Amino acid sequence: MNLITLMRKIAPYVRPYKWLVVATLALTLIGSLIAQVNAVVLDRTVDAINALIVPEGFEWSKAAHILTVISIILLGKEVLAAIIRYAQNYYGERMRIFVSKDLSQAVVDRILNYRMAFFSRSGNETGKLQTRIDQGVGSLSVTVQSVFIDLLPLFTSALLALILMFAANIYVGLTALFIVPIYIWITIAQAHRLKGWRANMRMFREMKSNGIVGIIESMNVIKSFNRENIESQKQWDIQTQFTDNQMKVRKTSFYFDGMKSLVQQVGTVLIIILTAYLVLIEYPGMTIGKIMYHVMLFANVTAPITQLQRIFDSLNDALIYAEGFFDILDAKGETEPSGTYRPAEVKGNFEIRGVDFTYPNGTKALHNINMNIESGCITAFVGLSGAGKSTIVNLLDKFYEPDCGQILLDGVDLRDYDTLFLRDHIGLVLQKNHIFEGTIEENIRYGKPEATDAEVIEAAQKAYIYDQVMKLPKGMQSKATALSGGQQQRIAIARMFLKNPPIIFLDEPTASLDAVATEQIKASIDAIKRDRTVIIISHSISQIIDSDMIYALRDGRVEQSGNPDELYQKGGVYKDIVDASARSLNIDKLAHTLDRNGDGQLFD
Repeated sequence: MNLITLMRKIAPYVRPYKWLVVATLALTLIGSLIAQVNAVVLDRTVDAINALIVPEGFEWSKAAHILTVISIILLGKEVLAAIIRYAQNYYGERMRIFVSKDLSQAVVDRILNYRMAFFSRSGNETGKLQTRIDQGVGSLSVTVQSVFIDLLPLFTSALLALILMFAANIYVGLTALFIVPIYIWITIAQAHRLKGWRANMRMFREMKSNGIVGIIESMNVIKSFNRENIESQKQWDIQTQFTDNQMKVRKTSFYFDGMKSLVQQVGTVLIIILTAYLVLIEYPGMTIGKIMYHVMLFANVTAPITQLQRIFDSLNDALIYAEGFFDILDAKGETEPSGTYRPAEVKGNFEIRGVDFTYPNGTKALHNINMNIESGCITAFVGLSGAGKSTIVNLLDKFYEPDCGQILLDGVDLRDYDTLFLRDHIGLVLQKNHIFEGTIEENIRYGKPEATDAEVIEAAQKAYIYDQVMKLPKGMQSKATALSGGQQQRIAIARMFLKNPPIIFLDEPTASLDAVATEQIKASIDAIKRDRTVIIISHSISQIIDSDMIYALRDGRVEQSGNPDELYQKGGVYKDIVDASARSLNIDKLAHTLDRNGDGQLFD
């Protein structure tokens, strides 16, 4: 990405504030004109004072008049300049803040509409995406500031100063013009030299951010294995590489800064020598005042170039981070696809025909999957971890699209369904459900934003969480993130009860709950299963034993299908899982414990 491309991409976000741009540019022009006043006043003052020095004597009255006029002009100029600077900085900063807000909102709106595959790709880990977005918005807003607050005023002032130098004396103007390209060349060479190292800075920042997120999310595992030193060393290695890269940048910057300072001083000396020589030979229009005049104007010419490297650094950072930012914002083919089909009623009959699926990281998860999932029935997916159970649910919810084959819902291809409409009719409870920052009530109401307070309470009661919540000091207004893992799982189930959809996907819905809570939730889930399409994934046999249809999967393939009794009699993966579950529960001893009277009755 080059600077022209960058400005073209930023333009749509600056355009809504064109009146701020116009105001900033107008103030820039006025400020640039004011910046030349000192040189003009000094020129006139030196010549005027010099004219007063005559053999006959010094006229103090005339000198006092000159000093009074000069004081009024310079003080008035400073007051006006302060007002202009304030307005210019205010409008420029206002534009930067508004553009930053719009960029931040734009990327949030975009990623909310991206496919799940985008977030599963290598390089799109949470920490890395967060760094690209944060650094991108920050560097792009600084670019707006650099261009409209820093760059334009400085270069407008420099251009006006150069024009005045040419107007006063073409030779002095040419000398200044000769120095400027050398200065700019050194600055550009510095930018090119630093470009690669600056690109590395982005990579190291992403690695640091992603590493810190990983440490925080895995803190209990790290501490349980006493692996603090290992994680610290990983971060130290990244920090060391980051520091080495920073030192290379600083060392090179200091070298080029020294060269630019030398060129600037050489230019000032040349201007002084040339103007003094022209005064000595009595060149037309050249006076002692013109020496100071040209020196001050040359300072106005080189001042923006002195700032050029700082602005170049900002623009280079913007180019580096903007590329990653706009890769997210303008990612092609990542917007979640959607059809237009919105039937009056969703019955929930799924048919999967010859479906294969591969994750973005290249892992082949499903092979030639064929299933019939009937409305009003409970269908269970069983299999060892990694068999593809959750992947099928992801496909049915249109989180991903299959590589080949077809998925039908009520006889219509799932691709043809309006995605938002489809998900409005699906309830999903995962093994690890996300709890949003906010109150318990807000988290439950997430399932149906327009729900009444009575409906929220009813959903909490069905999930057997209401009584526990009401014991908290703030009740429903307590922070949801302060709840235990099992309680948060019940909040997620309450959210699903409130949504009350015709299709329900349950992926290990009671994995985080204790035995009593599991029994309570199972009763609620059993109640909501009626007259709905229910797909359940669970390693708990109690959750799937009463299913109407079971699909047993192994290595991404359907190995068996049928009702629980049929599958168990056939043997295979389902029987292996049931037997293993029974052994893990020590079912013989458990049955003996429960049959206290020896009459075969296990429960009172």
